[in-house]
Parts: sequence; C-alpha cells; structure tokens
Amino acid sequence: MRRLATPQDIEAVHAIYSHEQVLPFLTYERMPLEDFRPIYQQLLDSRCFYIWDAAGEVAGFYKCTRLPGRVSHVGQLGTLAVDPRRHGQGVAQAMIGDAIERLRAEGIRRVELYAEADNERGLRFYRKLGFVEEGRLRDFYKRADQQHYVDELVMGLLLR
Repeated sequence: MRRLATPQDIEAVHAIYSHEQVLPFLTYERMPLEDFRPIYQQLLDSRCFYIWDAAGEVAGFYKCTRLPGRVSHVGQLGTLAVDPRRHGQGVAQAMIGDAIERLRAEGIRRVELYAEADNERGLRFYRKLGFVEEGRLRDFYKRADQQHYVDELVMGLLLR
C-alpha cells in the first residue's frame, strides 16, 4: 500500500538504498545513516516521496513529481527501489502499477523516468510496463568504484 514517507522510515529506506543490488542504480554512493539524513529530509520535504508498505514493512519506495506549467500533464518517477529481499514477489509491479493508475486518475498523460543503461533488470521491467526509450544521455552517470561512465536512458509512457 502506498503512503507518504515519514521520518520514522529513514532506517528502512537507508538500508534498501545502501543494498549492493540497489545502490548502483540510485543517485548517491554508499554513506552512513548520519550523512543520509539531509538527503532523506529533502525527500520528505518534497511531499512526493512514497513508501510501499507491505505488512507494516517498507517494501519499496519512489518519488513521483508532477511537472509545472505547460508540462503539468507529465509525471516523473525517480528514486525508485524495492527491497532486494522482496524481488520477484510482485512488489515493483504493484507499487508502480498503483503509481501509474493514480497519475492517470489525476489527469497525467505522460509518465517519464531515467534509468541507467546497464540496469538490465530495471529496463526489462519498465519495458514490460510499456515504457519506451526516448533518448540517451551519454556518459551521464559515474559510480565511484568504476573507471567508466554509464549512459542514462530517458524512458516515457503515454497514458491514454
């Protein structure tokens, strides 16, 4: 079930964010909880960072922003992750399916997200949902433990 994130969720979010299967595909390098606090506070302050709660536990999370002005029909998904212990259990499908249906109900016509070109599991999932690659940001992403840069894919889904 979707709900807004709360300050009490920080440890669970940090644990998922820092997990070796998740960390390569989110914005920041691994850091101690204390260093993560200001980042988490920014997510809370946005009022658009959601927790997917399963049986009282944080099973996943995502940020969903509606763009302003002439692009107010566009929703942007990001900071998206599922607890690796729950991979393969339908959490991502339920979480993002719910987000898309909510956006559709709010009049959103287009949903977009960015994904690293080497995130094969995520790309398969997004394509299964109907997202298509619309662009490529070359050498956009750099992980501290790698010498090379990674392209970022711009993906979009039109809601009819």
